[in-house]
Amino acid sequence: MNPVLKRFRFHRFSTVQLLVVLAALLIAAPFVEEVEGGHIILSVLFSLVLIAAVFAVANRKRSLVIALALAIPAITARWINQLRPDLVHPAVFLICALVLLAFVIGHLLYFVLHAPVVNVEVLCASIAAYLMLGLTWTVAYWLVDQLTPGGAFSFNTTRGAHSMNGFTGFYFSFVTLSTVGYGDITPVSQAARWLAAMEAMTGLLYVAVLIARLVSLYSTKSD
Repeated sequence: MNPVLKRFRFHRFSTVQLLVVLAALLIAAPFVEEVEGGHIILSVLFSLVLIAAVFAVANRKRSLVIALALAIPAITARWINQLRPDLVHPAVFLICALVLLAFVIGHLLYFVLHAPVVNVEVLCASIAAYLMLGLTWTVAYWLVDQLTPGGAFSFNTTRGAHSMNGFTGFYFSFVTLSTVGYGDITPVSQAARWLAAMEAMTGLLYVAVLIARLVSLYSTKSD
């Protein structure tokens, strides 16, 4: 194996590290957005999440190459859009990020569903996959909002930003994923409604399947 790839594999991030970076992004999002330069901080945290995700699934040469091939365009386009929004439309990095997130979630779920026992890595992978599902739909809502400005969502409040960019997208995504639904943001376009319905169903099915799998693993270990 190539020495460089061996080094990458040796320094492979654990799902614990990925979970820590995800938690940092989700916790910091509502606070840093209000300060000067907050959007740059969010871009840094989002980039760190994508990088951690790449190396969390880089247990094989093929996985590493594919993940890097997906991450580099996403991160590059994000920063070009952040610094020169006239050069790259947000839809470019949003689509790239969606593909990368789907790839990483698939690997994490495969790891959880094929794990022989329950350990810290399995539990952290399960939680990280759930948080990344919410992040994936955040990006999807942002993309729909960018493609149909003002026509995808209705904001039933006079306070806060009236776009799905930033924390508003996080908020709506995780409220929908947990099937809470406060009603302050309403999807009105067909695409937005479809995404919201799919996320709600995914959130319910994920928890049901995950609990069944972890209980099965624990029972097998106990026997």
